[in-house]
Amino acid sequence: MSQLPPLDTWRFDAITAGPEKLWGLTAIAAALGISVDKTRRLARRPTVPIYRNEGGYFATRSELNVWLRRKG
Repeated sequence: MSQLPPLDTWRFDAITAGPEKLWGLTAIAAALGISVDKTRRLARRPTVPIYRNEGGYFATRSELNVWLRRKG
């Protein structure tokens, strides 16, 4: 399975800027700098803080930041 791309300046800015709550796979993928398909695959992992409810997928930037720090 492929790893996330390196955390460069653009990805860091995308993750830390904007609203805290990210709604939908497209917004989460944009914040992480990865494709929607990769985001969907990550959401299936229990250790990744991407959640799904009746309305679709959502995540919070703060949880994604913590998860990315642990991945490093």
